[in-house]
Amino acid sequence: MRFNENILGAMIMSVCMMAYVVNDGMMKFLFVDIPLFQAIFLRGILTIAPLIMIMWYKGAIFTRLTGRDWRFVAMRVGAEVGATILFLTALKNMPLANVSAILQALPLAVTMAAALFLGAPVGWRRWTAILVGFSGVMIVIRPGLEGFSVYSLYALCAVGFITLRELTTHKLSREVPSITVALATSVAITIVGAVMMPDAPWVPVSGQHWLVLGIASCAIICGYLFSVMAMRTGEISFVAPFRYTAMVWAISLGIFLFGEWPDKLTMLGTAMIILTGIYSFHREQIRQRTEAVNQ
Repeated sequence: MRFNENILGAMIMSVCMMAYVVNDGMMKFLFVDIPLFQAIFLRGILTIAPLIMIMWYKGAIFTRLTGRDWRFVAMRVGAEVGATILFLTALKNMPLANVSAILQALPLAVTMAAALFLGAPVGWRRWTAILVGFSGVMIVIRPGLEGFSVYSLYALCAVGFITLRELTTHKLSREVPSITVALATSVAITIVGAVMMPDAPWVPVSGQHWLVLGIASCAIICGYLFSVMAMRTGEISFVAPFRYTAMVWAISLGIFLFGEWPDKLTMLGTAMIILTGIYSFHREQIRQRTEAVNQ
């Protein structure tokens, strides 16, 4: 049963990553013509109605949550809002592959946060992997060198918010429907978009823009739902490495839509992040097997 749950969780995570990257690509395409917060607001308007319909269909509208779950939902929503604003700001100003590469440090960041704040056991090998992985992030960001963008720091801060999101998601009880969390997230982000939107002039929306917004909305709905489901299906140590499938989609979409070919430093840093992340999860599985044998 655990093996089947792990495979299902890995599949959900892979689809989740594809959905998020498709959303990122569509939003970056929109940012050429439409201001950031207008695009966020319009995407949110298109996203909320389908989520409510799904929630009604699944009978989750009148679900009652405990005070503990509400606190974790609120923390997760706040983290998602912060991550969305920072990430999309970076995405607007940087190549898709570069921003996605920085986000690949997330599993290492989650491991580090779990060790520091949740008391999870992390040995010297995984701490070494974390340090090497974040060295890869520095290679992608390349502070002080030609090609450095201050917006890469926005992406790095987004990793911090997403780490908080993942930790709080794992704390939710199984009684909390994934659709409830997804709807709360979408509503909060849409409200932030509406509040911040007056800072830039309104740009007329063409039929092509609405089509791209529709694709982005469908993709982000899948991303919201599957990101919650993936972290609640199977073992985190098995499922989380499948986040790295996002780089395949990010590089492919960046080349296809924007003609953005990642340079050698970006590829080197990305490889370091991915390899150390996979090694970290490998060590976690060894630790779990050792503990099971010793019990």
